[in-house]
Amino acid sequence: MINKLHLAMIELYRGDAKRIQHFCKVHRYAKLIAETENVNKKCLFTIEAAALTHDIGIHFCEEKYGNCNGKLQEKEGPAIAEKLLGELGFDQDVSGRVQYLIAHHHTYDNIDEIDYQILVEADFLVNIMEDGLSKDAALKAYHNIFKTPCGKRMCREMFNI
Repeated sequence: MINKLHLAMIELYRGDAKRIQHFCKVHRYAKLIAETENVNKKCLFTIEAAALTHDIGIHFCEEKYGNCNGKLQEKEGPAIAEKLLGELGFDQDVSGRVQYLIAHHHTYDNIDEIDYQILVEADFLVNIMEDGLSKDAALKAYHNIFKTPCGKRMCREMFNI
């Protein structure tokens, strides 16, 4: 089911290789962190689905608002994900949690569960590099965002902090 979602997301983002590569990297890092942190199978499944779809609202936001900032993605993404996940046959409880994670993945206070923490960490690992953030910015994110031992290790090693 995750592979079907992965391919559906690639189709949805057709022609946008940069963003396809972004969600592929976030997915891989999230899966690595989740497996290293020994989350249960349902949590891993939810994390993988959320990692693949976390930015699902970007194109819609660009068309509707001419902007795709994080808050607009959080606003518009869940409904798009609900439709896609429904079409692919995802259980309602998994879909609901994925929608929640999409609606909060740019909100860093009140991270309430391990799936949310892992998604944020994986997205940060990719964004630090893709956005060309400074070592000081990476260090700030390390101290303020990263909580899992695996995510912290990856951040330290990737950005030499």
